[in-house]
Amino acid sequence: MQTSTRHTPDKTTGQVGLHSRDSSANYAGLFFILTAVATLIAVITRVSANADQPTLAESLTAISENRTLYGAGGVTRFVSGITLLVGGWFLLRSWLIRERFDSPLFPAFLALSGVITAVSGACAIALAVLAPTTGAIGAIGPPTEFVALLRWLLGKIGFTVAGLAILLAARHQRKAGVPLKKIAPVSAVIGVAMQFIWWDAATIVHRITGIAFLLWLVLIGFMLITGRTERHFIRKSDAAIQN
Repeated sequence: MQTSTRHTPDKTTGQVGLHSRDSSANYAGLFFILTAVATLIAVITRVSANADQPTLAESLTAISENRTLYGAGGVTRFVSGITLLVGGWFLLRSWLIRERFDSPLFPAFLALSGVITAVSGACAIALAVLAPTTGAIGAIGPPTEFVALLRWLLGKIGFTVAGLAILLAARHQRKAGVPLKKIAPVSAVIGVAMQFIWWDAATIVHRITGIAFLLWLVLIGFMLITGRTERHFIRKSDAAIQN
C-alpha cells in the first residue's frame, strides 16, 4: 500500500513534488470496511436471537433461549468497536489529518464511538452469561439489570457519536473535489438522522440510518484504500498553490 505517491509543495521553491505517502489512510479504510462487516454480523445475530423485547424480563427470556447466538452478536459487536477504534487511530496518523486537510475531530469521534461500542459489546457478552434460565427469569438481580441498562445506553451513545463524526466529515467533504463534494450532503443527512436513535418511535428511521451508516463506512473505506480521498485533497492543495 506504500507504492503510490502524493504531491506536496516544496517549502523553498513552492513547486509541487512527489513524495511517498504513508499507508495509514489505506489501513484506516480497511478497518472501516471490517467495521461494517462486523456490525452487519452483529445485527443479524442480535435480530436472530429476538432479544429486543418490550421488557427486560422478556428480553432476558429470549437471551436465555438463544444464549450462544446472542453471545456471538456481543462478540462481533465488540470486534466492530475495536476495528472502528483502530480505523480512527490510523486515520489520525494519516497525512490528511497531520497536514490539516481534515479535522482531527472526525477520526477522534469515530475512535471514541469504537471504544463505546466495544464496551457495549462486552456488556452483551456479559448478558449472555448472566441471563437466568427461563424458569428463573423472575429473579433478575441488580447486576444483570445494570449491565442491561449499560448495554442499551452505550449502544445509543456510540451510535450518536458516530453520527457526529459523520457530520464533521461532511463539513470537510464540502471543501474537497468531486465526488467528495457530492457525498457531503448525504453525509450530513446521515449524521443528523443518526441522532434520532434516542427517539424510540422512529424505528424505521433507525433501520434506514443503520444501513446508511454501514454503506457510508464501506464507501469511505474503499476511497481510503484506493487512495481516492487523498487524490482529491492533493488536487485541492495543488489548486491552492497555483492560485
